[in-house]
Amino acid sequence: MAIALGSNLGDREANLAFGLSALPGFMTNLKHSRWHDTTPVGVSPEQPRYLNGVVIGETELSARDVLDRLLEIEREAGRTRPSLGAPRTLDLDLILFGDETIEEPGLAVPHPRFRERLFVLEPLAEVAPDWIDPATGLTVSALLRQARQPMPGPA
Repeated sequence: MAIALGSNLGDREANLAFGLSALPGFMTNLKHSRWHDTTPVGVSPEQPRYLNGVVIGETELSARDVLDRLLEIEREAGRTRPSLGAPRTLDLDLILFGDETIEEPGLAVPHPRFRERLFVLEPLAEVAPDWIDPATGLTVSALLRQARQPMPGPA
């Protein structure tokens, strides 16, 4: 599975280290990217910059159980959700779960917006460039190349 980590409140690096340290409780064979300092995307431009990364690993848990664990780790890190897109001490998103496609209330895997998000694709490509997105059949490397292409302007 692949999990994206992000933080833009407080000591970002310490927040990510906390999240990373909690994952071995239910994941094995962990491999993580370096941290990427990124501009906020899809939220208020006044927000602080993010530190983002990705972890891949294996688990015996179901995707729903993994999501529940990730939400608990976020709470332990002091994350609150005062509004959609609010700054966060720690954000943990389940991006990919093997080759599974899951659509349930509150759980969508692959993550529905990861294909457009360089702050997810760049670190994911560091640790799993050949992972195939089950929805598109494309590798993470190919998705990253597509996401980096400039959008065509009006004719």
